[in-house]
Amino acid sequence: MSHPHPELSSPPAPAEGALRIVALGGLGEIGRNMTVFEFGGRLLVVDCGVLFPETEQPGIDLILPDFEYIRDRLDDIEAVILTHGHEDHIGAVPFLLRERRDIRLAGSKLTMALLEAKLTEHRIQPVTEVVAEGDRRTFGPFEIEFLAVNHSIPDALALAIRTPAGTVLHTGDFKMDQLPLDGRLTDLPGFARLGAAGIDLLMSDSTNSEVPGFVTSERDIGPVVDDVFRTAQARLIVACFASHIHRVQQVLDAAVANGRKVCFVGRSMVRNMGVARELGYLNVPEGVMVEQRDLDDIPGDRLVLVCTGSQGEPMSALSRMANRDHSIRITEGDTVLLASSLIPGNENAVNRVINGLTRWGARIVHKGNALVHVSGHASAGELLYVLNMVKPRNFMPIHGEWRHLRAHAKLASLTGVPDERIVIAEDGVVVDLAGGEAKIVGAVPAGYVYVDGLSVGEVTETSLKDRRILGEEGFISIVIGIDTTSGKVVAGPEVHARGAGIVNADFAEVVSRIETVIGEAAADGVTELHQLGQLVRRTAGKWVSDNYRRRPMIVPVIVEV
Repeated sequence: MSHPHPELSSPPAPAEGALRIVALGGLGEIGRNMTVFEFGGRLLVVDCGVLFPETEQPGIDLILPDFEYIRDRLDDIEAVILTHGHEDHIGAVPFLLRERRDIRLAGSKLTMALLEAKLTEHRIQPVTEVVAEGDRRTFGPFEIEFLAVNHSIPDALALAIRTPAGTVLHTGDFKMDQLPLDGRLTDLPGFARLGAAGIDLLMSDSTNSEVPGFVTSERDIGPVVDDVFRTAQARLIVACFASHIHRVQQVLDAAVANGRKVCFVGRSMVRNMGVARELGYLNVPEGVMVEQRDLDDIPGDRLVLVCTGSQGEPMSALSRMANRDHSIRITEGDTVLLASSLIPGNENAVNRVINGLTRWGARIVHKGNALVHVSGHASAGELLYVLNMVKPRNFMPIHGEWRHLRAHAKLASLTGVPDERIVIAEDGVVVDLAGGEAKIVGAVPAGYVYVDGLSVGEVTETSLKDRRILGEEGFISIVIGIDTTSGKVVAGPEVHARGAGIVNADFAEVVSRIETVIGEAAADGVTELHQLGQLVRRTAGKWVSDNYRRRPMIVPVIVEV
């Protein structure tokens, strides 16, 4: 666990009539969204998502919010409300339900269907409630009104959370596409109505707060996708998020128009599109779909593969194709369409995949050279529109890195929100809404919880540091037999290196140094094995640093004889 603000103490108990807000993820980062609302001793959780690891977190599969803040209060949770079905908003739900399985989950029809499919893999039978825009539900002291919003997945919702302390408008992830593919507009009249009634705190998506203007409509991508289909000479491979149903629909429509068959590749893509098709969110024309086992029977210029991997994820189908580690082999003339924008931090991984695919002769079409993706998040013009329409008494930017939160706060200031009423918080910072004013009152631990295989929370920052050292500098083991009576070396030292860039023949000098320091320690009466191990580590480490300017992991093994 990590404490986000050492200068902030633990918060006092909430004042009577106050609404407490604690983000356990999603502030100061892109992902891991989870916010806890507390009123009258009862809790409401909004979203429960994961963060995907970066290169400095080797071996990690997922990063979860830290549940420690609510672990002793799981019975106080009225419900977990899910704004939409993206992994950074629902991916950690299975891990929360391991702590208490009967927590009520509420979200839109598609969101709950995607989550239930995920929970089935975890062998969890959830308690769910499907809601829709226009609905109002009461969860303990929290009355929730659900409002429709555009996003890069259907059925996304904003939340108006009413309590005796005031009304909070939580936008979730949203944009204001005026010509959405599914005709489902962001409910601006609903936002305006809430604003007229009075919004005590606006919590709004900040991801694109640095991007000027308004987001491009999804419809503008259609002609570009059609053009890619027309010019592709062989197989066409489209990589996008496994949840981007609108983009997959555009691909299906273009495939039908150009006489191509479509195959979904990758477990998450097959699962999610199956759910979307079953619920009617994805229209799949008769006869267009084929199975992966039948691909060899279809000419390449009649085929489209839809897979995951647009962010360079190491185990995704596209990354494996680039590395020649997939049954589908990229060949000269294939066209690969990366139908997504880059999530910050994934640039290097995506570039590696692009280079790998290009090596095998593929033509790559991506956002850098064609309009093949538009963001699912509101740009600055849209954010200003919402701020002016809602006129919140207090404002708290959410869902973004620090630069996004700061930029969004500046927009709020420009629209007239008093600076003292703008709260910029990060994970673990406690905000109380009381007497019509939102203030920071303390902080709680909100560090990363790492998932590594079946291990949850057992990998620490120290473990990751060791992994990074091993990966970047290698390691050296030194085995020594010590006489327990005299403390003298009776076997070894045997020195072995892996990945340190040092050949074993070069260790003769350091062996003699180790023998010397062990002998001196014995003469001084030092026989405790831990102390001897530290002497060996320091001696070897200084020798390696002086001669090679490297800092490998050094593992002394002292054996009593």
